[in-house]
Amino acid sequence: MMWVCAVCLLAAPGLALDRTAFTFVRYDLRVTLRLPEQAMEVRGHLLLRNDSAAPQRALALQVSSTLDWQSIEAEGKPVAYISQAYTTDIDHTGSVREAIVNLPGAIAPQGTIDLEVAYSGTVPQDSTRLTRIGVPEQTAMRSDWDHIGEAFTALRGVGYVCWYPVAMNAVSLSEGSSVFAALGEWKTRHAGSTMHLTLVVASDKTVVANGRLVGQKATAQEDNTVHERDYEFVPLGTVPPAFAIAAFTVMSRPAISVFHLAEDQAPAQEYAQAAEKLAPLLNDWFGPQRLIAAVVELPAGDAPFDSGFMVFTPFTSSQKGVQAAIAHQLVHARFDSPRLWIEEGLAHFAQALVRESQDGRKAALDYMQQFRPALAEAERQARPQLSPLAGGSGGSAAGAAEPGGEPLVRATDEIYYRGKAMFVWWMLRDMAGEAALQHVIRQYRAADDTDPAYVQRLLEAETKRSFAWFFDDWVYRDRGLPDFHIDSVFPRELLPGQVSVTIAVRNAGSAGAEVPVLIPLEKGEAMQRLVVLGQGQAATRISVPAVPYEAVVNDGSVPEAGENEHHFEVKKQE
Repeated sequence: MMWVCAVCLLAAPGLALDRTAFTFVRYDLRVTLRLPEQAMEVRGHLLLRNDSAAPQRALALQVSSTLDWQSIEAEGKPVAYISQAYTTDIDHTGSVREAIVNLPGAIAPQGTIDLEVAYSGTVPQDSTRLTRIGVPEQTAMRSDWDHIGEAFTALRGVGYVCWYPVAMNAVSLSEGSSVFAALGEWKTRHAGSTMHLTLVVASDKTVVANGRLVGQKATAQEDNTVHERDYEFVPLGTVPPAFAIAAFTVMSRPAISVFHLAEDQAPAQEYAQAAEKLAPLLNDWFGPQRLIAAVVELPAGDAPFDSGFMVFTPFTSSQKGVQAAIAHQLVHARFDSPRLWIEEGLAHFAQALVRESQDGRKAALDYMQQFRPALAEAERQARPQLSPLAGGSGGSAAGAAEPGGEPLVRATDEIYYRGKAMFVWWMLRDMAGEAALQHVIRQYRAADDTDPAYVQRLLEAETKRSFAWFFDDWVYRDRGLPDFHIDSVFPRELLPGQVSVTIAVRNAGSAGAEVPVLIPLEKGEAMQRLVVLGQGQAATRISVPAVPYEAVVNDGSVPEAGENEHHFEVKKQE
């Protein structure tokens, strides 16, 4: 009878299910894991708030498709609901089990409701969402490694396995970045929510989670010991709650804890040492460490997963690779921000800084260039009516287009808030200077960041220089990417051994930038920085000892719509 009521409700004229109406304000869940059966049983409470502009008489609750709803109650009484399969790629199975709940009364805008829920089932390893779009099965399994198992258990949250309830419209990996944009929006909207999680496991294996451990107890039974561990995620933040269970050995150091298998003590030591070696560099930029970072070993070949101050990763034998990887977690253990472009952008910026400290600026720029093609493609797709920039001809339609992508300050797609933000922080360092930007970052306080212009004001106060044009092009709006070209190079000999070279640069893109202009020398290079606004032109002069054979605009530090290094050959004069 309950399902009939729910169907009648949704069939009523003028009524439609709004899956994005409610925000999950608080989770209070008790998760009992039965490792040998790959099973979990969940009971708990959900506090939801109607953040839409209209009263709501129904809501959706979604969990992984291998789980089944057992009961849903409001105010101590069962509520009517229907349970259905709903195809969407927010879960590794490519589907969720959705409960459409008929609420006991209309929930007004900003009104809340407390639901008591129960659901259970198994969580085997599954990569259906990837294999059905053509990803080879072995590759897909290395990406979607989440499962419950007796030897190894690891579950990430929404976007991987919906082991806790969520609600969002269907998205598909076959539709470009729609999944990542939807997940980014969900995480941003729920960043201030909270979760209390009790994990119950009849096993002596080590349990590790990316929340704060607030209590634990053990109860002896006839044939085993049941361990209960209480974790808090306050706030929930922008990384999914995640946990792992295995026969880990823990290597604890003041800055980091490494959860590793017994036979991998030597590589675990590399991670512990990396945290110690990076401390001086990261302290200079981000201040002292406030949390203990964590590394959780994954089986060889599995894809790493960054989870705030914790990383799930196979071990690598490259010391430089270890340092660059762990820098991300060590920044999260030092620095936090409610804004994704700051929180994640700085963590990736730190990885570029580490590569620079290891092998110089070129190595850092090579690391950053890995992110440019995806960013350029995202910007192109945001303007589908435009043809790609071609040959650097002036007055491109692309340059005159209205912005169509995600402004960085509101970005929910990781291509923007990770990759583009990393470039933005690097460009700010080049423009403001290392000491000034370090001081700004150490001055930053998450509690004071209530205005999108907060960082800009800090930077301008520190440097006594206006950055309004840069933040307008790169942070507050999405004007795409620049597209630099050298139009002319005029060398002029002033004195023997002194040549003044005038270089004219054009930007066919809509975003301006301060770009390096370089002349290669027999030993090293001569360089000037030049601000070229969107759809603009500018020129600079560089003094060199002889007439150069070429000039270059951009060393890769500014992401462009096309290839970064633009060479202009200087013809020899008779």
